[in-house]
Amino acid sequence: MKTYKGRVIAPGTVTAEAVVSHVGFNTLASLQGALQFGDKKATCGDQNNPDLHGKELAGKALCLPQTIGSTTGGLVIYCACAMGRQPACMLFSKPIDSLAAAGSILASVWCPDIQMPVIDSLGDEFLNEVKDGMKITVHEDGTVTAE
Repeated sequence: MKTYKGRVIAPGTVTAEAVVSHVGFNTLASLQGALQFGDKKATCGDQNNPDLHGKELAGKALCLPQTIGSTTGGLVIYCACAMGRQPACMLFSKPIDSLAAAGSILASVWCPDIQMPVIDSLGDEFLNEVKDGMKITVHEDGTVTAE
């Protein structure tokens, strides 16, 4: 078991299976099917992300370097949470961008029945060592364990 420490953006505790992206995560392209077409599994629709395309994101520990894409990013994260189609958590190896942070924080405030912990600044080692299918546990203080 390996432990990492990051900065808490949206608090919470969760244990979930990892899905890992080594490239930027385009929130709109990835989650559009879940938001617009009713895909409750939130199957990643971003054809430009070979790590995630076609994989289920809902209920998974989404491990990523950063988000990319348009200014809709924060709204997409909030809407996924409001619809109950969000990842179990979002774990960033790099510092989170302002749009993803805003969407995550708004979701934690406006969707009190939905929990999606968001931790950033976990480091490159985190993203290099975590693999799809690993059991990820997020703790309230920003500690993340992978086994």
